[in-house]
Amino acid sequence: MKRIVTIQDISCLGKCSLTVALPIISATGVEASIIPTAVLSTHTMFKGFTFKDLTDQIYPIVNHWKEEEITFDGLYTGYLGTIDQIDMIKDVFKMFKTENNFTFVDPVMADNGKLYPNFDEAYVKKNAELCEVADYIVPNITEACLMTGMEYKEEYDKKYIHDLLYALAKRGGHIIVVTGVSLEEGKLGFMSLDVDKDEFYLYQTDRIDVSYHGTGDIFSSVAVGCLARGIDYKKAFQIAADYTALTIRKTLENPAKPWYGVDFELTIPSLVQMIQHDAN
Repeated sequence: MKRIVTIQDISCLGKCSLTVALPIISATGVEASIIPTAVLSTHTMFKGFTFKDLTDQIYPIVNHWKEEEITFDGLYTGYLGTIDQIDMIKDVFKMFKTENNFTFVDPVMADNGKLYPNFDEAYVKKNAELCEVADYIVPNITEACLMTGMEYKEEYDKKYIHDLLYALAKRGGHIIVVTGVSLEEGKLGFMSLDVDKDEFYLYQTDRIDVSYHGTGDIFSSVAVGCLARGIDYKKAFQIAADYTALTIRKTLENPAKPWYGVDFELTIPSLVQMIQHDAN
């Protein structure tokens, strides 16, 4: 069985970060190890959430793993709360990166043209440095603009996304995926650039006019699991997009109208079927 490690916070309630990554990656048939960077009572869209920083646990965890000669087929980062944590994760990459595994960075820090609260330009710069040493980079349009200095636009064409991908490629990475791309009315998806082949790939699903917390974590976690399974990167991200869209549609059917996350638990059987179809 393949094994990855995912490095991000854990919100005890909220269907995001590690509470999404663990079950989703496990559902892909890949062992999921974790480095929790913080523990929160809920995700940050709740009021009055508690927060316990676990930065001081990162080095002890990875040093123990090195003593035990643990290896990974992939290393995956999501939300990292501080600049110090980003510097530490760069060290973790150096400790466990080999010619036969991959590093995957989802630089979670912004959306809809704005940085998330408590982040600043120094944090953006550090996140960009982490992307420089990653094999796969998966920012949304806002994050890509912040890291490259390009102007954020809500209305754009294919050339704009191409330019954005090329600007990211100057910083590093082999496969760059920009999410939240809409190049057709009623459609939403991603565009990627295979830097080594200078090859673009666009994939879009039907746009669903609703926003839920944690869908980006679902997308990245599915992609990581598929990549660890050896599925071609285009198909891996396509499955991730299809599954995320399916899960959003399923959540819309819930009469309770959950606001803090999507009902991914109900669609895991569909994810397993998608992966089995493409892995066989």
